[in-house]
Amino acid sequence: MNEAETRAELIDPKLKEAGWGVVADSAVKREVIAPGRLLGGGKRAKPLIADYVLVYRNQKLAVIEAKKRDLPDTEGLQQAKEYAQRLETPFTYSTNGLHIYQVDMRTAQEGYIDHFPSPEELWQRIHAIDNQWLDRFADIPFEDKSGTWQPRYYQHNAINAILNKIAQGEGRILLTLATGTGKTAIAFQIAWKLFHSRWNLSGKPTRRPRILFLADRNILADQAFNAFSAFPQDALVRIEPSQIKKQGRIPKNGSIFFTIFQTFMTKSVNEDEEESAETLPLTREFDSEESERKLNPNGNSISNTIPEPEAFRFYDYPPDFFDLIIIDECHRGGAKDESRWRGILEYFSPAVQLGLTATPKRDNNTDTYSYFGEPVYTYALKDGINDGYLTPFKVKQIETTFDEYVYNEEDIILAGQIDKDKTYTEADFNRIIEMRPREAFRIKLLLEAISPDEKTLVFCASQRHALMIRDLVNQMSSSNNPNYCVRVTADDGELGEQMLRAFQDNEKTIPTILTTSRKLSTGVDARNVRNIVLLRPINSMIEFKQIIGRGTRLYDSKDYFTIYDFVRAYKLFQDPLWDGEPEAPTPITPRKNNDSQPINQDTQTSNNDSSDSTPSKIIIQLGDGREREIESRQQTSFWSPDGLPISATEFIERLYGDIPELFTDEDQLRLLWSRPDTRKSLLDGLAQKGYGDEQLTEVSRIIDAEKSDIYDVLAYIAYAHKPITRQERVIKHQHLIFSRYTGKQQEFLDFVLNHYIVEGVTELDQSKLPQLLELKYHNLNDAIASLGSVPEIKKVFIEFQQYLYVNKQDVA
Repeated sequence: MNEAETRAELIDPKLKEAGWGVVADSAVKREVIAPGRLLGGGKRAKPLIADYVLVYRNQKLAVIEAKKRDLPDTEGLQQAKEYAQRLETPFTYSTNGLHIYQVDMRTAQEGYIDHFPSPEELWQRIHAIDNQWLDRFADIPFEDKSGTWQPRYYQHNAINAILNKIAQGEGRILLTLATGTGKTAIAFQIAWKLFHSRWNLSGKPTRRPRILFLADRNILADQAFNAFSAFPQDALVRIEPSQIKKQGRIPKNGSIFFTIFQTFMTKSVNEDEEESAETLPLTREFDSEESERKLNPNGNSISNTIPEPEAFRFYDYPPDFFDLIIIDECHRGGAKDESRWRGILEYFSPAVQLGLTATPKRDNNTDTYSYFGEPVYTYALKDGINDGYLTPFKVKQIETTFDEYVYNEEDIILAGQIDKDKTYTEADFNRIIEMRPREAFRIKLLLEAISPDEKTLVFCASQRHALMIRDLVNQMSSSNNPNYCVRVTADDGELGEQMLRAFQDNEKTIPTILTTSRKLSTGVDARNVRNIVLLRPINSMIEFKQIIGRGTRLYDSKDYFTIYDFVRAYKLFQDPLWDGEPEAPTPITPRKNNDSQPINQDTQTSNNDSSDSTPSKIIIQLGDGREREIESRQQTSFWSPDGLPISATEFIERLYGDIPELFTDEDQLRLLWSRPDTRKSLLDGLAQKGYGDEQLTEVSRIIDAEKSDIYDVLAYIAYAHKPITRQERVIKHQHLIFSRYTGKQQEFLDFVLNHYIVEGVTELDQSKLPQLLELKYHNLNDAIASLGSVPEIKKVFIEFQQYLYVNKQDVA
């Protein structure tokens, strides 16, 4: 009895007998926990699939791992435990249909049981202590968008963790999920359950809650507002300055409110002047790019000229007006002790406050943990990539001979005053010193490396630098569209926003490249971004993670994205903060708003953007012939399942170490490679270990074997055999191959071999045979007339390949 028969004849009846799928609100589901890491070429690693998930009252209570009847009943126990840990189910079972082995994941108690518990019995074991709100939450199903949406396992876990804290009366909650894993979807489902269960701070279900979604960018608030469209229209309220001014009051009728910090921090409606909400910076450390164009006469950020608290708009609401406040990207200032926005959260202190972030790690003065506490659930970038819910990446590190600059007498100073003894480094370029030929060389390297139709984000040192890069790209690209590359910064206003929306539209190809300074480090939900280009130093791990997150979203045929690193930002990957455990918060003393106070390095970097408008920038024209001296060096890093990019050398060493698990010697490699079916199995095995088509192709470039067969790449790594090109291999074995076949067959095989030389070993896969026959003979009937029956053609195609890889001396 195989596993399918065991399930159908032994396990399913026992579950039905226990009431699963029979009792109201109970269900038995087969769940894809994770689809598997993207490997390249449209392939994925092996998915994680739970045989049975027992669901009651919309909660996953247990996992069952089934094995066929003739295997031991605990054969699947470790797998069952792993799945239960992932799904956070309190119970798990391993069974062969004859015996049932139970594990209580909370107490680690395990042993045999006679029968599966009923849904109600299992529920009572788990919820021994009654909680009216947990019961009410459980009775509200997820909003599944007419059956098109189901929560991923980590989303389900996060939702449960948050609802449990709310039911327990917790007032501050932090959720940490990597960019692109669905924080807004989780926020929506939380609001959905609270709304329909009529939860509120009174503790009695007498009214629907009032929920505030608070962001720091209008684009984030707008995206959230649109994502909540399943709510009744009169329940949703977008708090906007223009509407407040028009109506003369702040809106209070509704259930789900959306706004940005800056709108609440703007002057109240009786003020004569209406400040542009999004131009107010969040904090000194994370001054948004918009603050570049909002300066007072002394050049200080307008954050120093915000009106007194009694003029702030949020005071128009009573402190207990909102029951729940969801703070998106909460690390960007809302929870910082020295942040002026902290006053909003303190004012609404009666509300439950839920912080959402992709990067909660402590960085300089970011004090998210001390405000919200430890995250109730964490899902890291490496988890998302290894599960297959996020796109992996590779890093191309590019260095040039002009990454540093010392004045040369041949160079011409067009503006500013040069320090002839100073070595200007990356932190200085495009802030206090500008060299257009250097930037032009970098753009030349970039355009040579990327496909012209790949959507690309370029992060520049300032708005002025972003302008220069936009112009250089359009001058040097092969595109004939004037909007091929556009700048999106604060200075570009609504026109820039229009271009951003077009870029985010996956159906549109123009604009293809966006240049920016800081505006696009968050809030860009563009799934088809293929390249991220770093042309400015990144001093903050938080910002680094946000920028990397711009490329991680899944999209059809997008197996990976590439980070082009011109500024040695790859060193941040080695920082323990990159994807490690959160550090404990360090207490900080709130900083006074005093211009004489020192500010940290990130602040200095951010505020230096104001240098766009100062005349002191040094502009250098390189001396005659010096532009031709610029050279570059490039290195590629690969994604490791450990969550870190690894160098090409480390990658090859890792491949070398894994080879013995795939083949024992060169004879076995040759035998496996000589047949399409065993070669495919070997390639699949390599891909499962992280060596997919893209990675192996990149390795072939590194060892100067781009025109060689992947067989030669593996033989070189494993046995140090010098690679030969595919053409050399064909020439070497052609006589042997043709000696085994007739004239018509020789003609067809010659056609196949020519395709192999040009395209590679994929042309020898069995799936390619119909296409090759069509290309050569235009239709199957003509192919049969020349080569014989389909089985005969297939036999020739498979058999000839052994002679392509055989050692000639082994042939009699």
